[in-house]
Order: sequence, then C-alpha cells, then structure tokens
Amino acid sequence: MCILYRSDPPRAAAWASYFAEHAPDLDFRVWPDAGNLDEVEYLIAWQAPADFIAQLPRLKVFFSSGAGVDHVDFSAVPEHIPIVRMVEPGIIDGMVEYVSLSVLNLHRDFFDYVEAKQSRTWHPIEVPPASSRTIGVMGMGSLGCAVLERLATYGFRLRGWNRSLRHLDGVESFAGPEQLQPFLEGCDVLICLLPLTSATQGILNRELFSALPAGASLINVGRGPHLVDADLLEALDSGQLSRAILDVTDPEPLPPEHPFWVHPRVFLTPHVASMTQPESAAPILLENLRRHQGGEALMNVIDRSRGY
Repeated sequence: MCILYRSDPPRAAAWASYFAEHAPDLDFRVWPDAGNLDEVEYLIAWQAPADFIAQLPRLKVFFSSGAGVDHVDFSAVPEHIPIVRMVEPGIIDGMVEYVSLSVLNLHRDFFDYVEAKQSRTWHPIEVPPASSRTIGVMGMGSLGCAVLERLATYGFRLRGWNRSLRHLDGVESFAGPEQLQPFLEGCDVLICLLPLTSATQGILNRELFSALPAGASLINVGRGPHLVDADLLEALDSGQLSRAILDVTDPEPLPPEHPFWVHPRVFLTPHVASMTQPESAAPILLENLRRHQGGEALMNVIDRSRGY
C-alpha cells in the first residue's frame, strides 16, 4: 500500500515518523519525494489539482488534510474515488479553545479594557452572569457540538442552528431556513461554524445581522466567503453589531488596504482557530486506511451533493 502526503510541509516529518513507527509495512511518501506516482493508492492533501490527480492512475481514496473540503475541486477527483474529510481530536480541541477564548473575551469585555488601557482610563464594567447571555452556533457538526458542550460549562444559554434538526442536551435547537430568523432573534453572540456551500456563501449578510439583537457580536470561524464584508462594516458602524472576531477572510490574507485591518471593532486572526495536529490526526487516518484495506466502510466520507 502506497500513501503520498502532499500537505503542510512543516508537519510532514511528524506524519512520516508516526507511520514509520506504527505502520512500517506501509509505503509512506512525502511530496516532492514521491517516487513513481503510478504506485500511489492513497493521497493526503489540502488540494487536489486536476493535473496532479490525473497522474495517479491507482488512486483509491483522497484524504483532505483539513476538516473542511470547500478548498477541494470535486470535479478533479473521479466520482469513484471517495473524498474523506479530517475529523480528529486536535482539530476539535483547537476550535473549542479558540471559540471559548473569543466568547469569554466578549463576555468579560476584554476588548473594551484594551481600549481603556490605551487611553489610560480606569473604568470597571459591570459583569452580567453568563446565564444572562445567549450564544448561538450556526452549524451543529462535530465542531459545533463540541463548542456548545464546552460553552455549557460556563453557564451560557445556548442555541444551535443546523441544516437538519440536531438535538443536544441543554441546547435550544433550530433547523432549516424557516427557523433561522427565530434562532437569530435571541443570540447575543453568533458563532459561524457552517460548511461553505452554495447555500451558505454570503449567509452572514445585512438581512441576517438585522435579525440579531442590537449590539450582538459575531465570531466567524467558518470560511471567509460566508461573510459579506460591506454588510458587516455597515452593521458595526450603525451599532447593530458591537464587535466581530474573524479568523477567516476572503481573500486570505486580506489586502493591506482592506478596512478590517484598521476597524476598531474588528479583531482578526490568520485562520489559526483550528489546525490538524499530526499527533492526533495520524492515528485516525491510519485507522481509516486499515478499515479500507480490510474492506470496511471508510469514516467521514463527504457527500459530494451536499459539499461536506
């Protein structure tokens, strides 16, 4: 069995080391030292360029090295080849950490204190109980559910919105376009963890922001194209939204002249909320390889018609 890793170069050594120790029977190769591409049966990669996939006549499975697959050109991967997304503890833990940090910073007014420090102003802000704030998560997949479970430990009121109804203890659940408005009406902090599809592109727009309570905050850890930039700026400048924390943008990185860089109510990070960790991802992927090798069903195969 020949596996080719063509993804994040800094992590390549860790992947190769794990397979060398735990699966010495497998031929694990790291791009660009790929050898004869005719021998490659499994590909671990971030993207799937059509001209490269065409050089892999024996390819059986394409493993995305990230949790999302919106960056993958499905048309470049023949229909008979499954596309598998990465679902592993490191990605989940990283997202839970980032979102928890963001929500708590908003809840405890840390951004206001940063501004106060710059103006040398000592102005304590009254802290409402967490139970008085409602946090809403758009997207109740593995990441969204993990985020909701962690936020529950702080005592926040929780809501979740999904394409189809998902039930989670302690979470008020909403589903489908017809329930989006009532979901939004109660959210003091809105977190976007949706997959990027034709149905969700541009969903964070003027209409959605107007449905939120005045002064609500936005955390986008989904994808940059979920957000209509001009609509967010309008909502922030009018006071409809109070703050936005953006880990993803469109494009990435933003051009130097983009207003998000200098807007006082926008906090930016460079798509670092959650990253695949070789130490936890490699065992999951190896298990999936062994399942496929043994004729069992693969885990986390995406539905091409849905886009995730």
